[in-house]
Amino acid sequence: MHVFHKLADVPADFGPAIVSVGNFDGVHRAHRFVLSEIVARAKARQARSMAVTFEPHPIRILRPDHNLKLLTPTPEKILLLAETGIDAVLLLPFTRDLSLMTPHHFAHEILKKRLHACEVHEGYNFHFGHKASGNIQTLCELGREMGFEVHDYPEMRLRGEPVSSSHIRKLLRDGRVSRARHLLARPFSILSTAGRGRGYGSKYTVPTINLARYEELAPKDGVYITRTRVGNEGFDSVTNIGNRPTFGADLFAVESHLLNFHPLEVTAETEIEIHFLDRLRDEIKFPSVDALREQIGRDVAKAQKYFRRLGVRRG
Repeated sequence: MHVFHKLADVPADFGPAIVSVGNFDGVHRAHRFVLSEIVARAKARQARSMAVTFEPHPIRILRPDHNLKLLTPTPEKILLLAETGIDAVLLLPFTRDLSLMTPHHFAHEILKKRLHACEVHEGYNFHFGHKASGNIQTLCELGREMGFEVHDYPEMRLRGEPVSSSHIRKLLRDGRVSRARHLLARPFSILSTAGRGRGYGSKYTVPTINLARYEELAPKDGVYITRTRVGNEGFDSVTNIGNRPTFGADLFAVESHLLNFHPLEVTAETEIEIHFLDRLRDEIKFPSVDALREQIGRDVAKAQKYFRRLGVRRG
């Protein structure tokens, strides 16, 4: 998959292209469905398939006070988009100038002139152009004028819930990671590195590992059943998100207890990826460290039971 970081990077002879424009935060089920359609259409028409997205997310430019937390930071989003089989991703730098483009200017200069779009595929609630003044009907009219087809998609719902980035963010803020997993078509995950200050030696010999500071969306504070990847190795795990109130701490941390642990090589640069499978409980301030230790034992037992059931289902 080609990744273009600005419009000028797209080769002049790129296309004809079948394009979808969007933020694609989370690359969830609905995104994947549209992208699978453009991949199939591109093969049928001997065209190129492309996802056009924005860097940074437009809300961070237009509403900087909003403090938007992303489901998938750009590097992870690119990896997820590559899994769909599309030919290229264009990361359009989102600037004030781009935000001032009229729908007609965007369609003519970017879709028609630069990307040579022959088809554009968008969701029912697609908006584009200055102040989001263009909608799917606008795009259809511009397509007829400029010679590209427009395919629009109705809202996708799963068990009555909308498959949308905003709804998935709400589920995660509520701690409903299992439900979010169904809408994403994979477990929600966060990717960072090992937290500093742990006194790394040649071997990491304790079963608890902290994530380095993470700025994007994390699930609601609490304790979760997870799978944790440390470098190239995967572990069943129990992960605590929060401020560790039993210890009087007031510093947000993401800490995973690795269940099937063995000593391993870890540096401050080692990738740590945590996949959230189910929620166990809220974060609680315990009267003593011993009470916390007893609760951790119960959490671990529940997680082990979960993974045993998972193993039976897979078998």
